[in-house]
Amino acid sequence: MEGQIWFLPRSLQLSSFQAYKLRVTHLYQLKQHSILVSIGEDEEGINPLVKVWNLEKRDGGNPLCTRIFPAIPGNKPTVVSCLTVHENLNFMAIGFADGSVVLTKGDITRDRHSKTQILHEGSYPVTGLAFRQSGKTTHLFVVTTENIQSYMLSVKDYPHLELDTHGCGLRCSSLSDPSQDLQFIVAGNECVYLYQPDERGPCFAFEGQKLIVHWYRGYLIIVSKDRKTSPKSEFAGNEAQNSDKQVLNIYDLCNKFIAYSSIFDDIVDVLAEWGSLYVLTRDGKIHVLQEKDTQTKLEMLFRKNLFEMAINLAKSHHLDSDGLSEIFRQYGDHLYNKGNHDGAIQQYIRTIGKLEPSYVIRKFLDAQRIHNLTAYLQMLHLQSLANADHTTLLLNCYTKLKDSSKLEEFIKTSESEVHFDVETAIKVLRQAGYYSHAVYLAEKHEHHEWYLKIQLEDIKNYQEALHYIGKLPFEQAESNMKRYGKILMHHVPNETTELLKILCTDYSPSGGNEGPGMLEGKKANSEEFIPVFANNSRELKAFLEHMTEVQADSPQGVYDTLLELRLQNWAHEQDEQIKEKLHNEALTLLKSGRFKTVFDKALVLCQMHNFKDGVLYLYEQGKLFQQIMHYHMQNEQYKKVIEVCELYGDQEACLWEQALSYFARKEENCKEYIAAVLKHIENKNLMPPLLVVQTLAHNSTATLSVIKDYLVNKLQKQSRQIEQDEQRIQKYREETTRIRLEIEELKASPKIFQKTKCSICTSALELPSVHFLCGHSFHQHCFESYSESDSECPTCMPENRKVMDMIRAQEQKRDLHDQFQHQLKCSNDGFSVVADYFGRGVFNKLTLITDLPSGKTATTIEAGLQRELLIHTKRST
Repeated sequence: MEGQIWFLPRSLQLSSFQAYKLRVTHLYQLKQHSILVSIGEDEEGINPLVKVWNLEKRDGGNPLCTRIFPAIPGNKPTVVSCLTVHENLNFMAIGFADGSVVLTKGDITRDRHSKTQILHEGSYPVTGLAFRQSGKTTHLFVVTTENIQSYMLSVKDYPHLELDTHGCGLRCSSLSDPSQDLQFIVAGNECVYLYQPDERGPCFAFEGQKLIVHWYRGYLIIVSKDRKTSPKSEFAGNEAQNSDKQVLNIYDLCNKFIAYSSIFDDIVDVLAEWGSLYVLTRDGKIHVLQEKDTQTKLEMLFRKNLFEMAINLAKSHHLDSDGLSEIFRQYGDHLYNKGNHDGAIQQYIRTIGKLEPSYVIRKFLDAQRIHNLTAYLQMLHLQSLANADHTTLLLNCYTKLKDSSKLEEFIKTSESEVHFDVETAIKVLRQAGYYSHAVYLAEKHEHHEWYLKIQLEDIKNYQEALHYIGKLPFEQAESNMKRYGKILMHHVPNETTELLKILCTDYSPSGGNEGPGMLEGKKANSEEFIPVFANNSRELKAFLEHMTEVQADSPQGVYDTLLELRLQNWAHEQDEQIKEKLHNEALTLLKSGRFKTVFDKALVLCQMHNFKDGVLYLYEQGKLFQQIMHYHMQNEQYKKVIEVCELYGDQEACLWEQALSYFARKEENCKEYIAAVLKHIENKNLMPPLLVVQTLAHNSTATLSVIKDYLVNKLQKQSRQIEQDEQRIQKYREETTRIRLEIEELKASPKIFQKTKCSICTSALELPSVHFLCGHSFHQHCFESYSESDSECPTCMPENRKVMDMIRAQEQKRDLHDQFQHQLKCSNDGFSVVADYFGRGVFNKLTLITDLPSGKTATTIEAGLQRELLIHTKRST
């Protein structure tokens, strides 16, 4: 009231400066700038002045006053009632007691850049002003004692809108913060109204005559008079007074509770600074109200079990999810202890993701509260936070409650919304006997093994299981047929066989799951499915025959099994016609050429089933002629033995010898067969006569008459051979004598060359000519052209070389001791082998001398003679 403006810093050291000569009536401190706007009087009368102070700059120790101008609407002096300044320093509004509002637009700190005009005129005093900035839109709220209006300052001509027809007193309006959407608060004596720029918002029924209204950090601060019994104040005097007390109430409009209430004596104002509220009373005292921290607030509410209020408070204070979850847990525990299980489970559901589920599950495992547990587990799955144990528990809850509708709803969610482990669900449903639900899940989520296991082991719907396999991709169809083929074959043999035929030839899923081109070359190995037909030989036969018909390159096991199957059927068949047909089928299969690589296996099969024709055919294919003959010998089929010898005797000569031994051991009269055998032995000279006699000597029925003809013929042949050999010996002796005489003649007598023609060109001989002792003569030019050696006759040379090569070959072979021993050991006629080696000169020491030098000795002459003898002998032969 003395024109001073006082500063009170946090240290509470007061300071002041003289702003006006008379008095200061209004102050407005901007929050974002060090700018202070004041209205006061420098002279008597109604002449208010506006001063703008820059607190950062100094002028003689005092703040710098950057602007001074009179606050008068037009030329009519009137008292200023209220003041407000926009934070962007572009607007300032002054309200007057005569109902006028003056708006200053532009830089309010300078005269040059601002413009002042009358914005509003009325007959009721202006009691409150407030700027509202939303984006680029600026509004000015104007409240009088009788009405409320809003002006849009961001549009030319400043259009306005009347919001209500009642007003408020001085200092009974304020602007909320963004938590209440920047609404304009007007406090009447009965209610507190909130306004948007274009409409009225909610209202609150706070009774009492309102004196001061402020907004602070989401709280509405109201100072009012109240004659009713008020709460005891720690600030009011102790003496009992009947005078009007002022009640300070702090409301939390968002959470709808009174945060603070107390009685004060004559409050001047409530100020907000340094994170606290300061209450200035008329007695010159300042009371500080410090807001409790969030945790303390919550603990107070917990003690009073006001959990809903605590939750709302935590949300308004943007408490993190962990903090909220703890409140929900405590609220849930409170409700659980009170027996409100339905309410408790709703709070526990809100803790999902933070609170360990087992904490809640243990509380509700009792059968009477199983529906609450079900609700919790459902929400746990919806948030995809359930594990396999939770899924098991939820499904068990459904089955215990026999709630099929909920169970179906749970498992029939769309694939994108599955919040549980499908395999676990299938196991639990199967265990509980809900087979149809388990099958639905398995089919929908393509758990093929589970689907088939339930269909075959529990539902026993073999037809459906087989149909399902037919719709699977190749690899899965193949593996499942190997696993369940025996069961299916036992119950639906025909359909199973047909599916296997398709699977092993040209498989494509019946459902069309695989696109074109994906099946190329995909054929199952038919041999691997043979065990499936363990007790179904009829179906196995049909399957194998189908495979051999449509797939010639089927695995060998298919042909082996088919042969065994046909042989079994043949062996057990009683009907002769059918048996003959089966016999032909088995033999045809053997002759198909598919058993070359498994000859032994096929032979064993035929022998096991006593399949005579098959055994003989395989012996013949394997060139086992002795086995063929032994087979006939065992069956005492004498004619067959002879036939075998006749057929295969040329390929295996010992057959005749074995036949002779066989018949020789027989005590029956086998003279006819022995004679036939002896005839072949004689014709082909297979055995020495002595060996034949020794062989037949063991047979008591074979008399000399049996071999009489054989022995006579043999002796006659040998006699003829002896005669031929003696004639040949005589011839060789005569030839040798002749050659010796010729050699002697060449040595002792002159040789007369009487040839008149060249032995090469057959033309008449002309000198010069060349003559050889062998009797051939040549022109010299012919001899030089055709001769390879000057000392050899070109005509005799080829023949001489043959003889020389024979001699060399004999020399090379005569040291082959191992070969000689081997032939001697293996040969039936050892004497002929020895004679052959004698003939080659193996046992002689022979020295060859091709050129006889001068001064040769008698030994060398004899050697040369021997060479000549050999050459002439070869020539004569």
